[in-house]
Amino acid sequence: MATIAQNVNPDEVVKDVQFIEGDGGVGTILLFTLRSSGGFQKERISELDAVSREIGIEVVEGGYLNRGFSYFKPTFRLSAKSEHQILVNVKIRYESENEEMSEQIKAAESTHFNFFKKLEKYLLNGA
Repeated sequence: MATIAQNVNPDEVVKDVQFIEGDGGVGTILLFTLRSSGGFQKERISELDAVSREIGIEVVEGGYLNRGFSYFKPTFRLSAKSEHQILVNVKIRYESENEEMSEQIKAAESTHFNFFKKLEKYLLNGA
């Protein structure tokens, strides 16, 4: 299993995020509709630690599993930079037969940063 971690500026690749099942805790299923391909990716929240402010989201259908990955799990750690800024550290664990997946990994980071942007907008609009 490989692991990478880096900071990336997000691109607009997520069109929509929907809660399919659950209440936002472990086991919640999210459906990402992707703008770039018109496809989708289902993800399950597999880890949630309020103390360390860490969330792990495992891809369970579509998206990266259709692109040569057999396992794909981004983990996010949130930390306050200031009163109005949050830093998001992304670590992606994955398994793949193809060792040359760096461009897809960068796109994955971008996809998930967009999820946080949409979540922020939702929360700021009185969720």
